[in-house]
Amino acid sequence: MRVGLDIGGTKTDAVVVTDDGALLHRLRRPTGRGAQAVVETALEAVHALALAVDRPIDSFTSIGVGIPGLVVPGTGVVAHAVNLDVEELELGAILHRHLAVPVAVENDVKAAALGAWQLLDGSGTMAYLNLGTGVAAGIITDGRLWQGSSGVAGEVGHLSVDPLGDRCGCGQRGCIETMAAGGAVATAWGGSAAFPVLEMFDHADAGDPRAIALRARLGHGAAAAVRILTLTVDADDIVLGGGLTALGGRLLAVIREALAESAAGSRFVESLHLEQRVRFVPTGSPVAAVGAALVGRGASSHG
Repeated sequence: MRVGLDIGGTKTDAVVVTDDGALLHRLRRPTGRGAQAVVETALEAVHALALAVDRPIDSFTSIGVGIPGLVVPGTGVVAHAVNLDVEELELGAILHRHLAVPVAVENDVKAAALGAWQLLDGSGTMAYLNLGTGVAAGIITDGRLWQGSSGVAGEVGHLSVDPLGDRCGCGQRGCIETMAAGGAVATAWGGSAAFPVLEMFDHADAGDPRAIALRARLGHGAAAAVRILTLTVDADDIVLGGGLTALGGRLLAVIREALAESAAGSRFVESLHLEQRVRFVPTGSPVAAVGAALVGRGASSHG
């Protein structure tokens, strides 16, 4: 049995799976902020899982962790996890020291890509495009995660598609993230709704010109990410995940409309059949936690 932890900005999704990824147990816990609180959240979740499946912790084969931020492959160290108030944390080594189980740590989106591959019976090349607070992708080829030389492969949110566009948090202008990230859209829309992007979609449906423009901008940004993933890695499937997918078919319709628009102006783009490559992760699926457990298959004893 393997443990997977998806440590998010507000909650931690924790699972126990078999070696081939079949789900045995799932639980959720609030995530604390700051390095010490993140460690305590992870430890509490592992102890709760062991209790739930009635096994000692040292019977787990591995523990895999998906977490926001930059994770250099094989180090177990996470850096710049700003949504957790973590600048740098040797999470793998610390958890191994407390639990005496091999630990592997990976960026949460890349872990989710592995989970999506597993849950959707992936084949060939698949890209998992996360549309959440930010925008990023994880790329899987024949069941293996493509990380690149320093772990930044798939960071499509920081590709600039409009050099004169809005300033991105990364310092560039016109990044896809400024158009299609939930955080950027919520800031542009304003208001006090619990889910500003949903409110914006509702206003767009009612004919609000500003909402219609923001919705179209979101669709064009996400469509740009789909085109980039197709033209760079030729993904057979581009699977959409992340918080914005709670919009369901309404989001998919906007993205497909933007893809159709680009295909209408280019026979080359039309030949790529982009609309047919895009689909959703099943609602409520613990893709990131299951993916984290699969990351654990490469865990080392030193974290």
